[in-house]
Amino acid sequence: MSSPLDPVFAALADPTRRAILSMLLEDDMAVTDVAEPFEMSLAAISKHLGVLTAAGLISQEKRGRVKWCKLEPDALRGASVWMQSFGQFEAVNLDAFERFLAVELSDDS
Repeated sequence: MSSPLDPVFAALADPTRRAILSMLLEDDMAVTDVAEPFEMSLAAISKHLGVLTAAGLISQEKRGRVKWCKLEPDALRGASVWMQSFGQFEAVNLDAFERFLAVELSDDS
């Protein structure tokens, strides 16, 4: 059973992709600027950006010779609504949710 939220949560599962999203909160960035703080190849960063784009979390556009990335915050709305359904009276603690998922996923292996 597949859900439109599956690619969003799959994209958010990776710490590099979450860091990229945090960087894009500030402003649009060129791909090379996104890649700079990470100790990985530009090709690896491009794969992460592809996952984020496929999930609808970012958009990419070419301006001249430079490819730019832009955060698409509305893509998180569905995920946010889904998570809020688990905590009707208080905000969801994403760190606790991440720890919960790590334990659950390690039990499955």
